Amino acid sequence: MECEHMTDAALQNLKDIVGAGAWYVGKDIDRYLEDPRGRAHGSAAIVLCPSDTVTVAKIIRFCNENRIGVIPFGGGTGGSLGHIDTSGGQLLILSLERMKRIRQISAEDDVIVAEAGVILADIQTEADNIGRIFGLSLASDGSCTIGGNMASNAGGIQTLRYGNARDLCLGIEAVMPDGSILNALQPLRKDNTGYDLRHLLIGSEGTLGVITAATLKLAPKPDQDVTMMFAVESPAAALALLHRLRRDLGEVVSAFELMSSLGLSLALRHFPDLRDPFKKSYGWYVIADLAFASGLSRGIEKCLEGIFEKDLVLDGVVSSSNTQSKALWNLRERAFKYNKYEGALYSSDTSVPLGKIAEFVDQTRAALLLYDPHLRVNFYGHIGDGNIHVNVFPQDGTSKSEHLDQQPAAISGIATIIHEETNTCGGSISAEHGIGRAKTATLKQYCDPTKLAVMRALKKALDPNNIMNPGAIF
Repeated sequence: MECEHMTDAALQNLKDIVGAGAWYVGKDIDRYLEDPRGRAHGSAAIVLCPSDTVTVAKIIRFCNENRIGVIPFGGGTGGSLGHIDTSGGQLLILSLERMKRIRQISAEDDVIVAEAGVILADIQTEADNIGRIFGLSLASDGSCTIGGNMASNAGGIQTLRYGNARDLCLGIEAVMPDGSILNALQPLRKDNTGYDLRHLLIGSEGTLGVITAATLKLAPKPDQDVTMMFAVESPAAALALLHRLRRDLGEVVSAFELMSSLGLSLALRHFPDLRDPFKKSYGWYVIADLAFASGLSRGIEKCLEGIFEKDLVLDGVVSSSNTQSKALWNLRERAFKYNKYEGALYSSDTSVPLGKIAEFVDQTRAALLLYDPHLRVNFYGHIGDGNIHVNVFPQDGTSKSEHLDQQPAAISGIATIIHEETNTCGGSISAEHGIGRAKTATLKQYCDPTKLAVMRALKKALDPNNIMNPGAIF
């Protein structure tokens, strides 16, 4: 069912619901319409910024009765156009930026209850203040919101140890498409009372309801942590190193990221403040964080000594300060920016089984270079959970626009190659960014048909008027 055109009367009613100072129209909404990757510019009739869940419920109830489409909006950092209507329609953007209260924090329960508009970095700070950590860590920590993180089931660099957003959430408060409020914020580790609606809403990208608050799982804060960067022979060698660390040390590996020599060179090219920690160049690198109790220090030292003695790595550096750790991580975490500056033709969000990583990298590189031998291919990502991003650039010295002028179908061709290799390796076309509006056709092509049919049935049952983020996923 199609959403209705926004009338002047409907606009006024919506303004009255949120009150003065909590809505934007015209040029004031431009910042809500931008794609951080520059692929599209959105449209909307109005942006509403409610400050509490009851007001959200009133908005959704009105929109459902009048068949007005709603796009929930977090921090605007999404990677799949899930928060942007690219159809030129007259939808409503529902920004939860004013809902930024920490409702509760408990060291005894190891939980924090945060509203959807709380910035991820602020949750991490609140946890740190009581000697705990919140395990979700993204390059956009300072701008993404927990509501958006939940809606997209965000991953990040610490998924290896703590899991993704779904694994870190114990409870949900949400407004359903009919305007009713789901109250399920209890901090329970066990609750076997039927369908888990929390898990259904997490990762649904705002298509089944609006997440307004979440009860989040905290973990003990380790006594010590150390950042290391290793040069390795190949992605297979990187994975072998990870298995060795986990075998010898247990679950102390918080992050384990793969980088290629091309990725390192682009980071150094576009950020003069960064430095190469090695005296010579290697093909592949790993950046890792170990976080552990003080009693494990000697065991950590012995393990690292053994790694070098057994030639599991080609070279390595270990940070001796927080400043050095940050400098090493900047080489990896500025990848989004250097990809943009360098003019990436396509950036994938791929996951494959761990045992298929090396095969995926080799076959994808070969297929892309067969398609166009002048392409530059950069692989990086969360090797511990199989999430390998493929970033493809024109030949050095050729801009993105110049390349597309000569080869207009390049983006489509590159994407198809990556998706086909992903499918061959039994992987997923979206590891952590979601489907949004960017991958609806790709999802239809590669998704299991039964899964897609069940998803459509759930959508129709919960949102028969299709007001919740229409155009996303389906």
